[in-house]
This record gives sequence, structure tokens and C-alpha cells, in this order.
Amino acid sequence: MTKSLLALACLLPSTAFAQSSLSLDYLTMSMGLFGGLALFLYGMEKMSHSLKQAAGSKMKQVLATLTKSRISGVFTGAGLTAVIQSSSVTTVLLVGFVSAGLMSLNQTVGVIMGANIGTTVTAQIIAFKVTKAALAMIAVGFVVQLSAKNEPFKNYGNIVLGLGMLFLGMNMMSEAMTPLRTYQPFIDLMATMDNPLFAILVAAAFTALVQSSSATTGIVIVLAGQGFISLETGIALAMGANIGTCVTALLATIGKDAESKQTSGIHLLFNVIGVLIWLPFISLLAYAATAISPASPELMGMERLAVESPRQIANANTLFNVLNTLIMLPFSAYFVTAVKKLVPPDVKDTKERELQKLEVKYIRDDFLSTPDIALEQAQLELARVGRRVVNMVNMLPSIGVDLKNDREKQEVRETLREIEKIEDEVDTLHAQILTYLGKLRHNPLSKTQSNQQIKLVSITDQLESIADLVVNGLLPLSYKTLETDFHASEEMHKTLDLTQDRVRKALLDSVNAIRRNDDQLAEGVMRAKREINALLEEVLKHQAERLSQGTQTRLASFRIQMEWVEVLKRIYTLSKRIARLQLRKRPT
Repeated sequence: MTKSLLALACLLPSTAFAQSSLSLDYLTMSMGLFGGLALFLYGMEKMSHSLKQAAGSKMKQVLATLTKSRISGVFTGAGLTAVIQSSSVTTVLLVGFVSAGLMSLNQTVGVIMGANIGTTVTAQIIAFKVTKAALAMIAVGFVVQLSAKNEPFKNYGNIVLGLGMLFLGMNMMSEAMTPLRTYQPFIDLMATMDNPLFAILVAAAFTALVQSSSATTGIVIVLAGQGFISLETGIALAMGANIGTCVTALLATIGKDAESKQTSGIHLLFNVIGVLIWLPFISLLAYAATAISPASPELMGMERLAVESPRQIANANTLFNVLNTLIMLPFSAYFVTAVKKLVPPDVKDTKERELQKLEVKYIRDDFLSTPDIALEQAQLELARVGRRVVNMVNMLPSIGVDLKNDREKQEVRETLREIEKIEDEVDTLHAQILTYLGKLRHNPLSKTQSNQQIKLVSITDQLESIADLVVNGLLPLSYKTLETDFHASEEMHKTLDLTQDRVRKALLDSVNAIRRNDDQLAEGVMRAKREINALLEEVLKHQAERLSQGTQTRLASFRIQMEWVEVLKRIYTLSKRIARLQLRKRPT
């Protein structure tokens, strides 16, 4: 919309414009308009980023726990979007959660409807003329973020600073447009906006361009505050902004599965149907907004329009979204059915995705803009790697078991090959997780987030090292026992099995400690040191006694068994490192 306004109002070399060139300074107006818009968008981005930094760690928990019913989903979506001030961000988060399997499609409907309500908060704030406090807010926000010693207060300072920039941008745009109040070509152009369909299309296109319905609505209120547009035109423009904001979520589904596309489809369907419902009743909506908004009967003409319209448009925007939610919430199940028909699931892709073990499940680039959520998702992905590593140890055959025939030996060989395949999966997932955690560094991280990122990188590396120890250390020994028909005594076999089982449990507990954030499990891994050392000493003692026979076979048996327990000892050492990271390297 702004592009159209400026192109038509300031840049086109028409005769009418040439005749009025002395009364309008196009360069100054252009700088004020686009500079104000840039400041507005930057302030919104800064405010949104700081809000996500401050509240990001709770977003996932809130969405997971408060979306069990449609009504709670509406309140959750409204509250979350009121905080981060972007229905697009909320929808993109939902796309990511659905794609990761953390939410169902049904759970997203109420949140999407509520998000449209939450995004009207900016318009309400602007309409209350809080913009006059812009410079004071910038000063306060700057001082707070500069002097704050801890991360939360820095975020709060940046929130106020971003809000002040947003309001300052609004003031700049408003001042830049002031000369147009008496400029006839511009007044004639704004008259074309009286066509609701044209106004909706222009607003939708502009919102898709700047990817912020709040920005479009803010500019609409600036226009209304200068007396350029009527209430009905303002409502139509706000409706168009609701449709245009769906583009961001649609872009986020590129390359995603069908359910992710269905989530953004619900967002688009809800907004388009809402506009279609109210398009014939814009005058009724305008009447209702006028009735609940303060009036200034002492003023006349454009002055009265400039005073009353901003509040009326803000109220109409909120009313529009609240009524749409009330009307369509009972039919939310039909939205799910409709998008499933419009975007049917690809059965082939679903089966391939289920069979494809190497595909990451939880981490998505959509989460990178909210580091707390991205770190939690990386931790979930890390747990998948941990379970695979534990399975590798679980599947290991007992060392020295007496295999009676070739069939049993073949079964062991197949198991060993399966372990090798799992190790390939671990290597692939390990690389993808490290790449993802590396991308997090492209965004500014708090000290806590940075420490968590370093911790996850280290844990990923420890797990990959354990997988390497299994494949490069224990599997060759297993193959050697098959080739040499090696077997241990019954007493030694039991001791080795007990040692292997205890190391396996320590590894499992260390992985679960990270996955569940459980310090008790981690402490248990550290305490297991004495028991495992005692088992290792028992193995060594038993081997020392058996060496008295001095045969070549006995020496070979000694080497195999001692190498086996040495690798188990190294696996336990790495498990302790993981547990120590969970305990934040407290002394043990």
C-alpha cells in the first residue's frame, strides 16, 4: 500500500503533480515516510526478538499444556501473540511443532484463531496515542538495556526500546503525510480506496511484502489520524492485512510435510472466510465500532474524522477478529476436514518418512529465531541419538559365549552388521545436530543460552564417541571371537556380562538424565564408579589367576577379554562426562 501511495502521490510526474511541485517536497516526504516505516519495522523486530528471548523458554510449554481444548487454545494463541506481536510468528511456530510431531492439527485451530485477536494489541496501543511518549520510551529502554547486569533486564530494556522506535516511526510517517491533507491528487487517490475489494487487495499485497499485519494496520491508523480515509475504508484495509499476514506461514511450509501445509492452510482459510463473511457488512461493523468508541461532537469535518477514526478502526479490527473467532470456533473440526481435502496427505511420503531413520525429527530452522525453543528441540533430537547409542550397547553379544553351531554364529554376525548400520545413523544425526547448533550462533544468544548450546555440542560429541568405541573397539573383538571359537569360563562369562550390563545402565541413565533434565539419574551415574571399578578389578584378578596356565590360547583369551573391559571402561568414562554436564560440572 505504501509503495502505491508513494508512487502515485509523490513520484509520478503527472501534470497535477507538476503544478503542485512548489507546495510539496517529495524527497523530504519520501524520506519521512520510508524512514518512518523502516524504523517502525525495526522497532517491531527488536521488540519481538526481545520478547521471544524473555518468554521463549515458556512458549513451547504453554502451547503444549494449554491447547488441549479449543477454547484454551484461543486464549493461548491470543496471549502468546499479544506478547510477541506477530500472528505470523505464532503460526510459523505451530507449523514447526506440527512438523516435529509435538502438536496435532486439531490443536492448532484454536491457537490460530486466538492469534488474530492477539495481533490487534498494537493497533489499540497506537490508537491510544501512546506514540507521543516515543522518545521517552527510547531513552528509558536504552538506559535499562545498557546498564542491566543480567539478561532478563536487558531484554526488558530492549522491549521498551523497540516499542519506542516503533512509535517514533509512526510519528515520522504521520508528520511526512501531513502536507498531503490539502493535496488534491492524493485526496482523489484515496477516494479510490472507497472500493472495499480494491482496499483489501492493496492491504493484502503490502502486508505480504512487509510480512506484518501490525505494520499495515499501524499505517492505516496513521492515514485515519490525518483524516485521509473513512472508517469503512480503514476496516477494509485492516481486513486485507489479515489475509496478507498468512503469506509468512505459507512460506514456512515450503519443503515441509502435508500436516505443516495444512496448518498454514487453516490460517489462510480462517482469515479469508472471515473477510468474506464481513465484506457485505462493513457498514454494520463500522456502526458497532462507532458505538463503542469515544466521540468528539465538538469537532467538525476532517478534524473530527482525524480524532475519532484511529480509535474506531482499532476497535473495529479487534471486533472483527473476536467475532470471527466466536462464529467459527464451533466449526473448527470442519476447518481440519477442509484443509485435509485441499492438501491431502501424501501416503508415499508418509511411509518413506517413517522408514527413513536418518531424518531429524525435532529440529527445524523455524525454531532458530527463538533460541530457547531451538535448544529444547535440539535436546530432544539428542535424546534420539542417545537411544540409538544405548541400543548399540544393548545389542552387543556376550563376550566369550559358547556358540554351538554355524546358525548361531550367523545370527551374531547379522546383529553386528545391524549395530554398524545404527552407527551410520548416529554419525548422520550427529552431523545434522552440530550443524543446527552451529546455526544458533548466527543469532545473539544470552549467556545461559550460550552455555546450553556448548553443553549440547559436548554431549553430542560424547555420544558419537561412544558409538565409535562400540564399532571400532567392541565389534572387531566380537568378530575375532567368532573366528577363533573363543569362549570364556562360566564364572568369567557372568562377571563380564555383569560389567557390560552395569556400563549399559550407566549410559542409559546418563542419556535419560539429559532427556528428562534429571539430576538424580546423573548423580547415580557418578556413584556407579565404585561398583564398576570393583567389577573391573574382579575381571583382572580372575585373568591373572588363569594366566598361570601360560598357554598360547590363554594369552589370546586374556588379550581379548582385557581389551573388551577396557573399552567398556572408556564407555563408562564418557557416560560420566555426559552426567557431569547435566550436573553443570559440579564437583563429585
